[in-house]
Amino acid sequence: MKIGIISDTHKRVKRAARAINVLINDGAEFIIHAGDIVELDILELLKNCGIKYVAVYGNNDSHLAEQHSNYNLVQEPYYFKLKDTRFKLMHLPFYLTPDADVVISGHTHIFHSEFKKPTLFLNPGEVCGRNKPISEWIMLDIEKITKKEYFYDR
Repeated sequence: MKIGIISDTHKRVKRAARAINVLINDGAEFIIHAGDIVELDILELLKNCGIKYVAVYGNNDSHLAEQHSNYNLVQEPYYFKLKDTRFKLMHLPFYLTPDADVVISGHTHIFHSEFKKPTLFLNPGEVCGRNKPISEWIMLDIEKITKKEYFYDR
């Protein structure tokens, strides 16, 4: 299963649309937004993209709380499971403990990927292009990380 991961879209709706479209065209079956969504239009993109998604509130998303029941918005840290892989999703990188198979955060606008046995820590960087002239995102293939040779002995 391929999972598209984005974060820190802020007010960049067109960049968010491009990231979501590229991920779906590359085979994403699920989208994760690691916070700082900012614009309601970005939630609409996620809701209407044709695949399941989850989005966590970021420090710039309190105004979206009134829309909570209309979208798959969650509070951090949020734990969930996809294909027997345990995820922890948050925006602020304050709970970076290895209590899931994959720990996803945002906020820093800096891409980070690190495997600390038994956990994969990911930060997709920034879609908004605030700190650099490019948009960043991650495609995670959980079928590969759950094989013993790539992950850990359960």
